[in-house]
Amino acid sequence: MNGRIIRAIAEKDLKEVRKNRIAVMAAIVLSIIFSVLLPLIITQIPALEGASGSSGTIPIPPEISGQLAGLSPDQAIIVLFLGYLFAPLFLVLPLMLSSIIAAESFVGEKERKTLEALIYTPATDLELFLGKVAAGMIPSLLFAWMNFAVYSVVANIASWPVIGKLWFPTLPWWWIMLWIVPGIALLGISVTVLISSRVNTFMEAYQASGILAIIVVALFIGQISGLIFLSPGLILLVGTLLFAADGALIWFGTKVFNRSELIAGI
Repeated sequence: MNGRIIRAIAEKDLKEVRKNRIAVMAAIVLSIIFSVLLPLIITQIPALEGASGSSGTIPIPPEISGQLAGLSPDQAIIVLFLGYLFAPLFLVLPLMLSSIIAAESFVGEKERKTLEALIYTPATDLELFLGKVAAGMIPSLLFAWMNFAVYSVVANIASWPVIGKLWFPTLPWWWIMLWIVPGIALLGISVTVLISSRVNTFMEAYQASGILAIIVVALFIGQISGLIFLSPGLILLVGTLLFAADGALIWFGTKVFNRSELIAGI
């Protein structure tokens, strides 16, 4: 396996990503919604009429109640939602961007009429497949971590009048960013690249990979309903399962990927 060939394929695809209007617009819209608007809206809850009087009625998972000890009701609302309950929802960012980029991996080559030249390169099937995976992994991680930084700044600034100190990120967020984000981004890429090599249009590949959003929805609903709490232990378990699934999918993808089938489908 030649790492330089894999890198060359990835760099080629990264150049195409910058020209992809769908990926660029999706990145901008998701960043504004999740990293700016969400913390701005949540930090205004205490200012709404009756917010302080109703804060005690919000169900708080037992595992989080200790982290909120000593906070006023208004402070607790902000820390509860921005610091804990909304953490799983942030996983939409790397998952969606990685799926968009990966959906273009082979389908984009077909639509741009450049696939034939690509599959006749001296790269092996394994190198070609891994190059496509790498092309989606790098921008997805950078995108997620950059938005995490923006979210942190906005959350701290917007909540300063109520909390009066820098309090974000909370511990679960660090674990999620460093362990679950890489796992779920790689999952989205692995599944979508595999699908992309089997379908003929970008939308087919992207829509088929959309089922992965169920993972994020399940984590979010479980956390906000109190059924689960993303403690460091559970985050470690979820991330480990994601990486195990990633390894299995990449292994399977490299085994079933066949450039001769792509040639036949051009």
